[in-house]
Amino acid sequence: MREGTVVAVCTSTMKGIAKKNQGRAVFKADWGIEGDAHAGNWHRQVSLLSHDKVEAFRKEGATVADGDFGENLLVTGIDFRTLAIGTICVCQDVVLRITQIGKECHHGCQIFQTMGHCIMPTEGVFAKVLSGGTIETGMRMQVFEEYRAFILCSSDRCFAHKRVDGSTPVLQKRLEEAGFSVVGTCLLPDDRTALARTMAEVCDSYQADLLITTGGTGLSLRDVTPEATMDIAHRLVPGLGELMRSKSLAFTERAALSRSVSATRHQTLVVNLPGSPKAALENLEALLPVLDHGLSALGGRNLDCAVV
Repeated sequence: MREGTVVAVCTSTMKGIAKKNQGRAVFKADWGIEGDAHAGNWHRQVSLLSHDKVEAFRKEGATVADGDFGENLLVTGIDFRTLAIGTICVCQDVVLRITQIGKECHHGCQIFQTMGHCIMPTEGVFAKVLSGGTIETGMRMQVFEEYRAFILCSSDRCFAHKRVDGSTPVLQKRLEEAGFSVVGTCLLPDDRTALARTMAEVCDSYQADLLITTGGTGLSLRDVTPEATMDIAHRLVPGLGELMRSKSLAFTERAALSRSVSATRHQTLVVNLPGSPKAALENLEALLPVLDHGLSALGGRNLDCAVV
């Protein structure tokens, strides 16, 4: 994960003119920045530029102010040009996904006429707003090139401190070994409403690409994690549950009693794992070979299923 600091937040009410540093702005999901001419239902809702590149351009003799390149966000410490399409940028509540690297320069622009070249076509990137909020100068921005995971443990006994949650640390360690960034964990009782509310919050604010739950998948009347998952699901992914059960049957016949379900909500994949640390890890191992392709398609990083 890379980190940087927002130096300028720039907008303009008309296209084709330089943007001005406003110091702060409100970002709307699936739209862009409130009051900015480039906001809309398209893939270039927000433009980003590395402050370091602008400083280097100024040393060449260019007199440029923040926003003159048409950038919305000027950030120091992050080289946006090295990021891949699909990369996630997080700044407080705002979540952006990189959708385009560079763009054609208008040779008639004042910067090109003065300097003979412009850095925005090679150094600037564009993004869509996946989750909204406010960004202001001085805020930290995090860049996630790896997939983000959130772990939610459902257990009455663990929540009441009558038992230690052993599954969350085991799952976190394995996910990090597999290249995931674990961005959060949570422990809740076996309460259907509370579980559904928290899962929906994680998905709706796009806090993670993958939401792993552990616990509450058996036949006890208090086991309600699958029901809570279906309460917030937009689409079910039954094959993942089938895969986990088929793999787990090699270890124990009790795997047939698992009611684990998997589903998507917006761009987050939700997967139920058992509460036992050993069983949870075995089920995660069964999933890992297929997660990259599934998360890539769900997150818009790769839409071509024919690509190997």
